Amino acid sequence: MTAVDPLRPVERRSAEARALEALRDAIVSGGLAQGSRITEIDLSNRLDVSRATVRSALHTLAAEGLVIQTPYAGWAVLSLGPDDVWELLTLRASLEGLAGRLAAERHADSERPRLEAAMDDLRAACMNGTPDEVAEADFRLHETIVALAGHGRLSEHYRRLRTQVRLHINAGDALVFDKSEIIGQHEPIVRAVLARDAALAGSLSEQHNLTEGQLLLDRVEADFAMSGA
Repeated sequence: MTAVDPLRPVERRSAEARALEALRDAIVSGGLAQGSRITEIDLSNRLDVSRATVRSALHTLAAEGLVIQTPYAGWAVLSLGPDDVWELLTLRASLEGLAGRLAAERHADSERPRLEAAMDDLRAACMNGTPDEVAEADFRLHETIVALAGHGRLSEHYRRLRTQVRLHINAGDALVFDKSEIIGQHEPIVRAVLARDAALAGSLSEQHNLTEGQLLLDRVEADFAMSGA
């Protein structure tokens, strides 16, 4: 039997790729607060990279919808307003409702452990993980269901939205005090997919997004009303 080499090849990534990942993670996790102003010089100092590297990363994040560049005002982290939350919740309900139905219809038996593992990861994160780990596991479960749908164009649209969806999930999960509720929100969806009940899987996936998204929308609308925005 061939011995397994304990050393893996060293990952070679450019400074831009590392800066992009660091900034994206900081935004999605809330390390860089929504709406906060950010400057190229401050970020370049904190990341120990050139301003050109930071600028390139910021333009990529702008294309992903995570940062906004305003003429004469500079860069700011996206702040999810009521319109943003409403658009994301309705779009997710549509895309993930379709994904749930197709995943139930089309997933191969060999793919079932992948979905079960994603659900196990979410349970573990909800029981013992940090808020960011919970949101990451939540997102990975939804991403897995989309992948099991076997629909290339659906997967591509979801991929383009992945960072905004991750931000949306992070904000929504933060409103749930008892993380076991998040487990209860997702287990019926997974069971329906594994049972190949397409109608139920699609309905549950859609309703999950509409219900939880509305709670987030209500909170954001209340915050905006209080701030006078």
